[in-house]
Amino acid sequence: MSATVVPDAREAPPVVSPQPTSHTARWVAIGVGAVVLALIVLLATRPPAADVVAPSPIVGQPAPEIEGPGLDGATVRLSDLRGRWVLVNFFATWCVPCLEEHPELVKFSGRHPADEVQVLAVVYDDQPADVAKFFDTQGGSWPVVDDTGAKVDFGVRGIPESFLVDPEGVVRTRLIGGVTASGLDGLLRQATGR
Repeated sequence: MSATVVPDAREAPPVVSPQPTSHTARWVAIGVGAVVLALIVLLATRPPAADVVAPSPIVGQPAPEIEGPGLDGATVRLSDLRGRWVLVNFFATWCVPCLEEHPELVKFSGRHPADEVQVLAVVYDDQPADVAKFFDTQGGSWPVVDDTGAKVDFGVRGIPESFLVDPEGVVRTRLIGGVTASGLDGLLRQATGR
């Protein structure tokens, strides 16, 4: 009779894959954290993009009508501004980039006679009292209208967003993000050929 040989359990230790040490995992986490922090600092400290022209299906089309109560309660209509260039600016008082671009709009508006170039501010989800107080303290003598449907009609996705409308009422340019007076002047010169 032959004997069966049973291997001794002590002969071969089980195969275990090496696990990273907690020391290595800690250094990897620190490295990833440093990269994320560097990206945040880079994005937070770079100047905001301004005068960014963006495509829109309404560019080249008649501007949708904007109509609603102004700060004084009187009805404001975009169509009443025909015959001049109009910068339709969607904004809110709680929007930080809107606050940053406002002095540029004041400067741009001051450079042009209102019968040739007009800014039209369209309130985007804001309180009338906050808007009135903002214009009282920050300046800006252009019409301000509260038309909740305008943002849909113009396809506004975020604020600030602006549209340059020509004297015939056709949308010529869409701008996303903040604007500058010099950038707007350049767009106007380009559009008018002057």
